[in-house]
Amino acid sequence: MQKSYQIIFAGTPGFAAVALDALLQSPHQIKAVYTQPDRPAGRGQKLTPSPVKALALQHQLPVYQPKTLRDEKEQAFLKNLQADLMIVAAYGLILPKPILEAPLLGCINIHASYLPRWRGAAPIQRAILAGDAVTGITIMQMDEGLDTGPMLHRITCPIQPEDTSETLHDRLATLGATALLETLARPLIPLMQDSTQATYAKKILKEEASIQWQSSAEEIDRQIRAFNPWPVACTTLEGQTLRIWQASIVTGQAIGKPGTLIRVSKEGIDVMTGQGILRLLKIQWPGGRVLSVADVLNAKQAWLTIGKQLI
Repeated sequence: MQKSYQIIFAGTPGFAAVALDALLQSPHQIKAVYTQPDRPAGRGQKLTPSPVKALALQHQLPVYQPKTLRDEKEQAFLKNLQADLMIVAAYGLILPKPILEAPLLGCINIHASYLPRWRGAAPIQRAILAGDAVTGITIMQMDEGLDTGPMLHRITCPIQPEDTSETLHDRLATLGATALLETLARPLIPLMQDSTQATYAKKILKEEASIQWQSSAEEIDRQIRAFNPWPVACTTLEGQTLRIWQASIVTGQAIGKPGTLIRVSKEGIDVMTGQGILRLLKIQWPGGRVLSVADVLNAKQAWLTIGKQLI
């Protein structure tokens, strides 16, 4: 018979909500849910609960939203919940040592990479940017380091050529829930990471979204996919910011300065790069909607003519 754990769940975004939903359908008992404080969202900047909080409230679970877990009163309160495990998924707060040691069996994390590759804040985007063919999910025992704890379970996930951060995120969220339940269904046997193979997935900065057309078509395509849906790869045409949501690599020979528009049709906008040709398929003007190039040409044909330069 499968063991039933008394669990504290800590998470904030949709990625974590998928795992919480899986736990709610399992034999395990959720004693409490921790999530980030409500944040302003939308045009009205109305305080909005996180996806994890919204799901927890639907199921009448107790929800706690401390701004920090470094406070001794918060630490004592969590310890008094007397949980077997604390499961953490994209929570967003640092867990100090007293929190890591509070549950009977400690804290375990659902991490969106195949550790030790891509420790850190942005493993999904960094895997796509690097051109990795495979990523995965790792369930690990948490320690005081940055994703350095021993691993309890790993599952691989191929990265498809058309994957964006959004599509890969959604597959990994589902895989993370599966990996978590598989982990809880068997003895928790830790395997130490090989730190010599570790890479660091640093936080994504908005400045990284600016396209450098001297790069290769392959590198820019990865940049566009990695930064969809945020911060969205962008370029400039005659002083106007153009956001690029989708592109594809075009085979063929062409000569021209990187960033030059060499073909414009309803199929897309072909742009020279430092190596190869990139076809822009979905773009967005400032204040406008995301549109296919065919739709854009109906309104802004004069802006998109052969020989113009993207910078």
